[in-house]
Amino acid sequence: MSEPILECSHIWRTFKLHSGSRLLRHRIKDTLTSGNKKSFVALRDITFSLDEGESLAIVGRNGAGKSTLLSVICGLANPDRGTVRVRGRIAPLLQLAAGFHGDLTGRENLFLNAALMGFSEKETRANQEQIIDFAGISDFIDEPLRNYSSGMTMRLAFSIAINVEPDILIVDEVLAVGDESFTKKCLTRIHEIRNAGHTFICVSHSPATLRMLCDRALWLDSGELMMEGSIKSVLDAYHLFMTQAPVEAATPGR
Repeated sequence: MSEPILECSHIWRTFKLHSGSRLLRHRIKDTLTSGNKKSFVALRDITFSLDEGESLAIVGRNGAGKSTLLSVICGLANPDRGTVRVRGRIAPLLQLAAGFHGDLTGRENLFLNAALMGFSEKETRANQEQIIDFAGISDFIDEPLRNYSSGMTMRLAFSIAINVEPDILIVDEVLAVGDESFTKKCLTRIHEIRNAGHTFICVSHSPATLRMLCDRALWLDSGELMMEGSIKSVLDAYHLFMTQAPVEAATPGR
């Protein structure tokens, strides 16, 4: 039996809380001295694994720890405790156009972003025309990114991530942006990626989207893993919980 493509074992992640704006000298003093600093536990002992070709939804209220977990999986944040093992290359769509530079052209940003995902120049060159065509920005690809509209930048970011053939594609709520025709095109491409045997992780507040794209689900609440199972069983339990849960003030989670 092959090893999982992703393994998260006993993951903890804590953030220090700061009260408002502070002078630099005060922040340096806090760093050098121990004090009673308040902290927020975003992830509490999270353990799960994902096999190659599986599609996983991560659900939970705002502040439950969903985006923090994705950041840890992608290597953008280190866990305080626990281990993450990834066997393959990840294409993360966590923040649109993250890593893009306004003074570089769309084509230059394409190569830079693909390189940050771990793809070689040869691989990117082989896919660049497909990426540009998918984004629908061929007339502007050699213009500086600062001249792009936010929609054009979003389409380029999407196109890079879903056309470089990643081992694991991670999407965090970004399917909610963009026009309807482009969203449909992205969903079609995600289905193609899944059918080709690639692994998919998605965070969304849209149950319909998650039921359409995912087979399994994790439910997080206050940084804890509440339930893991089939997409139907987890979403049904989460929906029941949300209909019975009292309205709460926003938490400082991620």
